[in-house]
Amino acid sequence: MIDAPAFDELIRRVRAGDPCAAEELVRNYEPAIRRAVRFRLADARLGSLLESVDICQSVLASFFVRVASGQYDLETPEQLLKLLTAMARNKLTSQARKQHAQRRDTRRVSSGDDAADRLVAAGDSPSHQVEARELLQEVHRRLSPEERRLLELRNQGRDWAGIASDLGGSAEALRRRLSRALDRVAQQLGLDDAP
Repeated sequence: MIDAPAFDELIRRVRAGDPCAAEELVRNYEPAIRRAVRFRLADARLGSLLESVDICQSVLASFFVRVASGQYDLETPEQLLKLLTAMARNKLTSQARKQHAQRRDTRRVSSGDDAADRLVAAGDSPSHQVEARELLQEVHRRLSPEERRLLELRNQGRDWAGIASDLGGSAEALRRRLSRALDRVAQQLGLDDAP
């Protein structure tokens, strides 16, 4: 695990949109997320329908949008790991509900796994990096000016008490306002649904 000062710096860089920091975070945490997902995929009998990498990518996309927006206050690597695995569990549960609600016969659905999928190089492609940047831009575009202001202040490293003293209102109310706004945008973009 990463020590506390290095972890704080990593999260600060991720919030600032540093692609190298995002790669480092993925490199350090993706294996743990995928392990947690694979374990639950087997248990939920969804292994033939979903891949751990799909759920992991969905988790990381949601995480990067929300952390860049200042939604999470993470102090330790353990908190981050706990958050990411909880997000993975929630996404997997959501997918299991969808499969059950649609009455799918998992014995008749293939995962689509073929040799071509295994030939793709590991790591983020340039197009994936552009997609991530465009996703963050779209999140910002969908926020109101007041919500963008909250986001900017959080990304500057300001705490909620300081933001509340500048803008007025309570720290908790402002935190909830940004959180609801990010939930709304994530839902509009389908970040919380798709694996």
